[in-house]
Amino acid sequence: MIWIIDFGSQYTQLIIRKSRKIGFNPELMVYEEFCERLKTSKPDAIILSGGPSSVYEDTNNYDSLFKLKVPVLGICYGMQVMAHFFGGVVQKGELGEYGKSTVQSFSDLPDKIDVWMSHFDIVEKVPDLFEVVYISENKIIAGMESKEKKLLALQFHPEVNETDKGEEIFEYFYTEVASLQKNWNQQSRLDICKESFNIVKDDEFVLCGFSGGVDSLVAAQIAHQCVRNRLVCVYIDHGLMRPQDEKHIQLLSKSLDLEILKIDSSQVFLNRLVGVSDPEGKRKTMGKTFVEEFERIVKKIENKKKISFKYLLQGTLFPDVIESISPHKKNGKSVTIKSHHNVGGLPEKMNLSLIEPLRYMFKDEVREIGVEIGLEKKWVFRHPFPGPGLGVRILGALDNESILATKKSDQILYEELIRNDLYDDIWQAFTVFLPIKTVGVKGDERAYENVVCIRMVNSIDGMTAKWSKVSLSFLDKVSSRITNEVKGITRVVYDITSKPPGTIEWE
Repeated sequence: MIWIIDFGSQYTQLIIRKSRKIGFNPELMVYEEFCERLKTSKPDAIILSGGPSSVYEDTNNYDSLFKLKVPVLGICYGMQVMAHFFGGVVQKGELGEYGKSTVQSFSDLPDKIDVWMSHFDIVEKVPDLFEVVYISENKIIAGMESKEKKLLALQFHPEVNETDKGEEIFEYFYTEVASLQKNWNQQSRLDICKESFNIVKDDEFVLCGFSGGVDSLVAAQIAHQCVRNRLVCVYIDHGLMRPQDEKHIQLLSKSLDLEILKIDSSQVFLNRLVGVSDPEGKRKTMGKTFVEEFERIVKKIENKKKISFKYLLQGTLFPDVIESISPHKKNGKSVTIKSHHNVGGLPEKMNLSLIEPLRYMFKDEVREIGVEIGLEKKWVFRHPFPGPGLGVRILGALDNESILATKKSDQILYEELIRNDLYDDIWQAFTVFLPIKTVGVKGDERAYENVVCIRMVNSIDGMTAKWSKVSLSFLDKVSSRITNEVKGITRVVYDITSKPPGTIEWE
């Protein structure tokens, strides 16, 4: 067993993703849960995550952790916890290290690599039991190791894609330091997803919140393999979907054995969203309406089919959970970035119990699972689309004009990506409606109209992303079409912000 103690880093769950990629499957918990689990079991290795705190303000006693005498890897804050416990010196640095940096190795670890830093406190002096194994370009201690005690600590984040040879570093810890055997493969991954349905009895029915996107499609197909015809998929049209989504739903209905019922609830959603301009307010309003509509629809379907639904299936992914709430609820220390409609917007009381088979999977894993269970590659490699749809791609309050402009501009971008064979080269692409009036000229007349922003990024898991460097001729074509074909738009801009510091979606 590999236990990760979460100290609140937004990257903590990426430790799991990076570990799985090389064949190891850690389990995540906070320190309080760790202490409780020690009463009945003992891990084979421990990883301490990063976090926003300072060790000299931490009141926890880590005797129970380090006296276990098991291999430990400390990352960022985890390194500082380790250094502080064993008598090293941790203090505030004169300058922080954030983003890209280069470190030099003095050990068997990968040498001179680009890494991702995110810290201000530093280890000024390593404990006597340790040797320095990495120094940063700013001459700050970036890694230490005690081979005698099987302890390794890094000030940088090997779990993020921006750190070179991160997989090799984890491989070194798992195999060289901890001497562990691999325990994760494709079958293990699928088995975990299917275990979610063990609670469903033979006479119970499952209702799937179906959008046709990668997540809900894969979740539904797994559910169908587990419960067969006791699954009913409901596609709720909230009026904020794109033209391409409508066509995709029709295709899936014809091609799969899934029972997909389409419900037009667009007017209900739009009425609830009138005057709501705050992005968190929109997400939570849509989340609440989403669940309420499902509960209403449940009764109609149950009466018609003379069945009883007990479960609501959703395609929530790990990044959704990470960015919405602390992964450990009351005890968690992660900071909320935004509410996801499947997570943060749910009311405390529901008439249906949730099943989220993909809750601990990342987007790239979900795509691989989709192909494994027989779905067409072009379906599972569609670009991600947020549950609230265009509601979070229209800044400010919604109205018919902004909704129509966003739908049309997004469709133009989609068509040009397909026409230029760029769709599969981009991880996610969309347009954002900005409620900003700018002066323009149309037909030799002054125009005072709105702005559309094009957003295109490349990523692996959605946790980090880089803006896509497409040709200027492509942007020119898309801009020309939008300003000519979309009423009320006189200016088009391109977002060249990566994640971090920005998020992929604007709201």
